[in-house]
Amino acid sequence: MDSVKLVEMGPRDGLQNEPALVPAAIKIELVERLADCGFAYIEAASFVSPRRIPQMADSSGVLTGIRRREGVVYSALTPNLQGLQAALAAGADEVAVFTAASERFCQRNINCSVAESLERFAPVLQLAHERGVRVRGYVSTVLGCPYEGNIAPAAVARVAGALYRLGCHEISLGDTIGTGTPRAAVAMLSAVRQEVPLVRLAAHFHDTYGQALANLYALLEQGLRIIDSSVAGLGGCPYAHGATGNVASEDVVYLLHGLGLETGVDLDRLVATGRWVSLQLGRENGSKTGRAWNG
Repeated sequence: MDSVKLVEMGPRDGLQNEPALVPAAIKIELVERLADCGFAYIEAASFVSPRRIPQMADSSGVLTGIRRREGVVYSALTPNLQGLQAALAAGADEVAVFTAASERFCQRNINCSVAESLERFAPVLQLAHERGVRVRGYVSTVLGCPYEGNIAPAAVARVAGALYRLGCHEISLGDTIGTGTPRAAVAMLSAVRQEVPLVRLAAHFHDTYGQALANLYALLEQGLRIIDSSVAGLGGCPYAHGATGNVASEDVVYLLHGLGLETGVDLDRLVATGRWVSLQLGRENGSKTGRAWNG
């Protein structure tokens, strides 16, 4: 059976924008519940400056505190060497670096140009590879930027190709503000796959305008088989007015199973986890499937 690799982003991208600090015990339980659902790839932590993202200040404790399930990759976001070293010390199985297709977004988000961000990643990838740890690359704003508007597919392809040539084993393409539509998503992917093999590309779509599932379906039709998602639709972008978070894992799994695609994820358990974490955070469940599911 044809299968799709799912990368669960809830514990990192999902929680990092929560206004109230989430206790480490809740984060640890969330990661463990997601592993029990069948996710084989979970981004569990972020080793960025705690001054910028205080929600992730306890990432070392989270990574060292989880009960690890055999066969699950527990990854962490690491923007620089200091972050990488902390992630490795905490036992991260895989790490990720991030930049953007938009110059202005890159300047506002990580205070440097796209070219400078790529230069900064070189020593990170070198050390990670020396330690036998794979590095994932994220490209933000691939279908739109809050400062520059629409982004040319060629610009996305240039950045994605540069990350791949640096040594990133997988490139995740992020519609950070959720403005993309299927036609634009297909045009973007068509350009990027000229620089990076399709089997190394992932879609990371936010659902601000309700287009994420339609965009994912369009890329599945093109052969893409790696998707990032977040339980209960957790997350959001501080640079996008009205952003509603990442596409919900429950909705993605429901779509994929309906298409006859294998995910390895137990949807009943996932729905229960989404309801549980929404209750812990005191927020509405962002998954339509999670709200409607009766098992």
